[in-house]
Amino acid sequence: MTMNRNHLNILRLGRLHPQVLPFLVWLAAIALVVALFYHSSQQFQVVGIAQGEIAQVCAPSDGRLKAVYVQLFENVSKGQVVAALDDEMVVAQIATVSATAEHLRSQLIPTQERILADISDRRLNEAEEQRRFATDVERARLDILGLKAQIAADRITLEDYASEVKIATDLLEKNTIAPYELDKARALYDALAEKISQMELQLTQAEGQLKEARRRQDEFMLHTAQNPTIDAALEAIRKETAIQEKLIEELGVQRRALVMTAPIDGVVVQIPTRTNEAPLRRPSEGALHKTGEVVLAGQPILVIAQSKPTEIMAYAMGGQMDGVKVGQQVELIKRTSQPQIAQSKVTYVGPIVEQAPSRLWLNPNVPQWGLPFIVAIPEGMKLTAGETVGIRGL
Repeated sequence: MTMNRNHLNILRLGRLHPQVLPFLVWLAAIALVVALFYHSSQQFQVVGIAQGEIAQVCAPSDGRLKAVYVQLFENVSKGQVVAALDDEMVVAQIATVSATAEHLRSQLIPTQERILADISDRRLNEAEEQRRFATDVERARLDILGLKAQIAADRITLEDYASEVKIATDLLEKNTIAPYELDKARALYDALAEKISQMELQLTQAEGQLKEARRRQDEFMLHTAQNPTIDAALEAIRKETAIQEKLIEELGVQRRALVMTAPIDGVVVQIPTRTNEAPLRRPSEGALHKTGEVVLAGQPILVIAQSKPTEIMAYAMGGQMDGVKVGQQVELIKRTSQPQIAQSKVTYVGPIVEQAPSRLWLNPNVPQWGLPFIVAIPEGMKLTAGETVGIRGL
């Protein structure tokens, strides 16, 4: 009895009451549970679906499918022609443009003949006018040339007359001739000098006439070079031709739009259906549209999916949502006979909670909702589009 009391005293002296120990153990257990819960919330584990880019080839306008050139699950290349709508209307409009062009061409024949006739008449008139102006120029030149020649000849004669006057003056001084002989010589000289003076005035006038004739000739040539009659005659045909050229360009654009090409490299897959339409669709009806079917503008004709996935779509549910952040490191696990494990990171996180695909539900009859996020597929990891991949947060 004495020993037990001593032992209790020792415990009291160590400041540890016997009833405190179970309480401490309980607190430690709670702390461990909280730590494990926090750790599990930080290191989430979900299943995602590998996927690549998916592109729909849609009808650009209402119409009937002229042809679908690919089959389901066929590999296609970017830019490859995959389908075409009926182009009978465009072909008919192009034929109309062709007929209009032929009509304009037929109108051009008489117009051209009329223009040629007008040109012929005008050329005759122009030739006459041109000859007249040229004749005026040449006449002025010839007049000038004649005047200059006459003046030069008369001046030679005038110099002779001047010599005769001087001789007559000398002889008269010697009283060898009569005075009228001197007067006669002077009269001839004076008359010829007056004639030369008049011809010099005529020469000045002729030079002025030549200048004016050349100016009129230059104006005439400048006027006839414009050919205003031809432009007026062809203006209506030119305008109509321009309209038809624009129309044919527009029809070319419409024709090219009716031919649909693959926007990406990939594989032709089934057209996805809406949930409320699935029960109404017959087997294989959603594969792709067939030749001859009528489609509406914007309606998918076929779908092309990348054969090599580039990302994994997953959904964080419940308490896992807080643990998903952009840039977070994750571990990818492909569970096959030869498991693949790779490191990657979260590239995008959705802004709102969405319904996850049914294949990711724990219970196929109970829809599940989660926060979508995308993980990039690292180089070297071989996945098939639609394959499920385990994702674990690090």
